[in-house]
Amino acid sequence: MAMTDKSKSRDLDISRFSPETVYTIYIAAQPDEVWRALSSGEFSRQYFFGFAVEADLRACGAFIVRAPDGSEHISGEVIVCQPPQRLTITWDVNWPGLVEALGRTLVTYEIEPAGDAVRLTMTEAHDRPLSDDILSGGRQGWPAILSGLKSVLETGKPLAVKMPPPARMLAALKTLGVKLPG
Repeated sequence: MAMTDKSKSRDLDISRFSPETVYTIYIAAQPDEVWRALSSGEFSRQYFFGFAVEADLRACGAFIVRAPDGSEHISGEVIVCQPPQRLTITWDVNWPGLVEALGRTLVTYEIEPAGDAVRLTMTEAHDRPLSDDILSGGRQGWPAILSGLKSVLETGKPLAVKMPPPARMLAALKTLGVKLPG
């Protein structure tokens, strides 16, 4: 499906978003394998700390990430769906007041053949500037998630990454009045 400047169902103007973080990783896999790993619960549970992706892979389709307990942790919408090259989704963490405080998040995965490997570029963009403290959570988590994806696809085994909660981000959110889970 062609990329459009506005989402049909929510009138989202994606031209306002600018990248805050960009990660690129090379994976010894085929593009369709990487696509499937990014868009299915079967794979995502293995590398995304038990979280499961549920995606209606069409423009305006639902995009949900369920926590290990089955709750809806992230809700979003598919903006661009071009299998197996590009997937752009809104990525809204379901914490009370978070989207209102920080705005919408747009995540784009670009999958490109690179010889016998795939070059995966993940971009996290926001509709307004955010502080480094706020961005520190994603900057801590995304490299672990993408490295886990690489490990599962290349070896069949997830990484055992242990990391503390993103203290800087959580403190900054609390200062903004966002109600934190737990």
